[in-house]
Amino acid sequence: MLAIKEVTKLAAGLNTIAPFMREIHNDNELEQALELMEALIEDYDTNLVVIEALGNAITRFEDTASSFVGFNRSVNESDPAVGTLKVLMEQHNLNTNDFENEIGKKSMVSQVLSGGKSLSRKHIELLSKRFNISPALFFGI
Repeated sequence: MLAIKEVTKLAAGLNTIAPFMREIHNDNELEQALELMEALIEDYDTNLVVIEALGNAITRFEDTASSFVGFNRSVNESDPAVGTLKVLMEQHNLNTNDFENEIGKKSMVSQVLSGGKSLSRKHIELLSKRFNISPALFFGI
């Protein structure tokens, strides 16, 4: 049987202990939420319901807070292919010299990173194969 009373009591307890789980109002609450999230993900499966609720509160705050306006604008305006390439470079400790087989010479990679040139379908196929990732990542999907 559904334990409505118990679930409602737990929800009320969470609202009392960590009201920022419902809505984050400021940077201090955001820090508390991030600290809690870091602890919760240590046991992801057990804490999944709470992680999702907290993640939603964090997302809503970051989407609307004035302190994130500039960041959100730059993310929305950026090319997902360039962002994916930059993340791959950072994660694998690579530089512009390391993509000759997939993109071309250092100058071509630099032009892609600066937005002067775009990755072609062939570039994306080769990068996807090299890093064993979905090509969809380069399209922000």
